[in-house]
Amino acid sequence: MGDLVVVGVDGSSTALTAVEAAAAAAARRGAALRVVHAEVPIKPRLVVPDPAVRTLVLEAAARALQVAPEVGVTPAVVMGDVVHVLEAESQAANLIVVGSRGKGGITGLLLGSTPVSLAARGHCPVMTVSEKHRASHAAGPVVLGVDGSQDSDEAVDVAFAEAAQRQAELVAVHAWQLDKASLGTAPESVEHLPAQALAGHTDTYPDVAVRRDLVGGTASEVLLEASKAAQLLVVGARGRGGLAGRLLGSVSQAVMTRAHCPVVTVRRTT
Repeated sequence: MGDLVVVGVDGSSTALTAVEAAAAAAARRGAALRVVHAEVPIKPRLVVPDPAVRTLVLEAAARALQVAPEVGVTPAVVMGDVVHVLEAESQAANLIVVGSRGKGGITGLLLGSTPVSLAARGHCPVMTVSEKHRASHAAGPVVLGVDGSQDSDEAVDVAFAEAAQRQAELVAVHAWQLDKASLGTAPESVEHLPAQALAGHTDTYPDVAVRRDLVGGTASEVLLEASKAAQLLVVGARGRGGLAGRLLGSVSQAVMTRAHCPVVTVRRTT
């Protein structure tokens, strides 16, 4: 993957919030930013974009430059279905950013269903942003959901890199079920899981302060609560309890739509 951040835009206010987050992410990485709008042809043979769409993308690119003037920004209009277009774009990117809801805010319309589909099929981490995230805690920690799954292990690398770029504390959170332990004490079988997941990464990122939290409760509840004070939440696309054949786990879907801060979803692609 190259030094490239891609952001999908559709003319909604949520997409502009995503543009701002993507520009900041590109600046932290020293990466280029590609602002992409997917235009679905009205007729199969009509592949000429609406001139108004070009204006939409240029306005989004201008917003990105307001946030990060030093970033090289490329606007692009690509013909095709939005998920397929952004999935293809993700092959050359090291991060792709989308709004949590699309134009009109109706699930399934434009970007409305894109985060879940893209997180399940993309070739790089996917950041999901909503308008309420403008008020997220810029000085808060990066929270990492840990459960021992392959996708969770992949998310550890991303979380450490994000914490280093943001000069933020990394909080590794593992949720355990209250009814599986006695007297409110975490079972011994899970006490070492966060440490095992982080092993070796602290040497690679010696300047990142790390805290490990074992919290009683369901994973989605615990992570949503942790997101209230976080500047970013990082999770694997599928956890250990994921159903066979299911491309995206229920926990990742829950936090993508309900978290109080931007969410980066990481899928194991190798």
